Amino acid sequence: MKSALRRAAAPLAALALVACGQGSTDPFAGFGPKPQLPSPKTSLIPTLNARQAVGWPEGAAPIAPAGFTVTRYADGLAHPRWLLVLPNGDVLVSEASSEPSKAKGITASIANRLQDKAGATMKSPNRITLLRDADGDGVAEVRTTFAEGLRRPFGMTLTGGKLYVANDDAVVAFPYTDGQTQIIGVGEKVFDLPGGPINHHWTKNVIASPDGAKLYATVGSNSNIGENGMENETNRAAVIEYPLPAGPARVFASGLRNPNGLDFEPTTGTLWTAVNERDMLGDDLVPDYMTSLQDGGFYGWPYSYFGQHVDERVKPPRPDLVAKAIVPDYALGPHTASLGLTFYRGDLFPAQYKGGAFIGQHGSWNRKPPSGYRVVFIPFAGGKPIGPPQAFLTGFLNARDEAQGRPVGVAVDKTGALLVADDVGKAVWRVAPAAAGAPATGTSR
Repeated sequence: MKSALRRAAAPLAALALVACGQGSTDPFAGFGPKPQLPSPKTSLIPTLNARQAVGWPEGAAPIAPAGFTVTRYADGLAHPRWLLVLPNGDVLVSEASSEPSKAKGITASIANRLQDKAGATMKSPNRITLLRDADGDGVAEVRTTFAEGLRRPFGMTLTGGKLYVANDDAVVAFPYTDGQTQIIGVGEKVFDLPGGPINHHWTKNVIASPDGAKLYATVGSNSNIGENGMENETNRAAVIEYPLPAGPARVFASGLRNPNGLDFEPTTGTLWTAVNERDMLGDDLVPDYMTSLQDGGFYGWPYSYFGQHVDERVKPPRPDLVAKAIVPDYALGPHTASLGLTFYRGDLFPAQYKGGAFIGQHGSWNRKPPSGYRVVFIPFAGGKPIGPPQAFLTGFLNARDEAQGRPVGVAVDKTGALLVADDVGKAVWRVAPAAAGAPATGTSR
C-alpha cells in the first residue's frame, strides 16, 4: 500500500511544484499591515512539502532570544494542543488530534499519508490533563487526568465558577472549584457548534469576555473555498457569540476561513483572532493573519482575501460581499498555520514585550520552502501592532528540515513566563528570563 501511495503521490507532488514554483526565502515574507501580495498561481493541488515529524532528541529544546531560558515544563503528553492557566497557577492542556480520513480514493489516501508524516494524525486522546508546578521551579511535577471522554477538546475558558470546553461539536461546561485536580463526566452542553459529518476544520476555541457576560467560540470552514457547498458552511468560518447564561448564539464575525486563537487586546478590550487562510493560490498566497473583530464584520472568505482581492475560483461570485470585506489588521505570512494567540499582560519579561502578541505558528505542509514552525512576537502600542515581527521561539525544524516539534497554543503562566504547547514534540515549553545559575538559552532541564 505504501509503495502504491508513493507512486501516486510522486507525480502529483511534481505537478504541484511545477505549478507553484518556489516561494520567497524571506522568513517574514507576507507579514505586516500592508503585505505585498503576488499574483495568484492557481493549481489543482497545492505544493506537497510536509516536514517529517521526528520529535526532540534527548536534552534538546527550542531556541529563545538571548537573555531567556527554555525549560521543558512537561513532556510525554499525547498531542497537546491548547493551554489554559487557572487562577491558582495550575495549567490545563487539551490533548486531541485529527484521525485518519475514512474517505475512499487516492486524494484521501495521499492526505492521510501527508498528515501522518507531519505527525498530525493519531487516535485522539480526547482528554484534558492538569499540570502543577508546586515547588515553583518551572517544571510541573504534578500531573493528573483532569477530564476524559470528551469529543476532541480544544479551547478552554473559566468564568463564573464554570470551566467551558470547546469540543469539536459543542461547548460544554463543568463546575470548577479552585485547586481541584479532576472533574467527572463529559460536561453539560451549553450550545452546539457545527460538527459532522464533514467537520473539515474541527478545532474550536472558546473564550469568555473580561466581564464574564459572554462566550466567544471559533468555527473553521468545512472546505478550502466552499467547494463542499456553501450549504455546508452555515455558521462556519466565523466567531460565534453566546450571552451567558442562556444565549441565544449568534454569528459575531464571519468570512474568517479558520480562526483559532482568541484574546482581548488589553488596552482597548477589543477581541482579536488568528486566522488560517486558503490554499492553492501559490506558495506566497494567501497570508494567514491576526485581526481585531468588528461586530457583524465580514472578512472575505471565500469570495475574497485580505480585503477586496477576489478569488476567481469561487463560483458564483459575490461582489456585494467582496465590497464589504474588511482588511485584516496584520498579515502573518503564507501557510504558516498561525494558531495560538495571546497578549502579554505579565511583568516578568522586559518592558518591550508588554501588551504585544505572541503567535504560535504550527508550520506549513504545502509550501516550499516551509514556513512557520516557530512562535513570533508582534509589538503593540495603543491597541495596534507596530514595528516588524520578531522570531521569539525557533529551532522546531532541525538542520534537515525535519519537525522536532510544532507549536500550537500559547499562554502566559501565573509568574509571567510564556508556555507553548508542542503537539509533535509531546511537550509544553516554558520560556522565562534567564536567572543566575539557570541553564543556557535553548536547553532543557
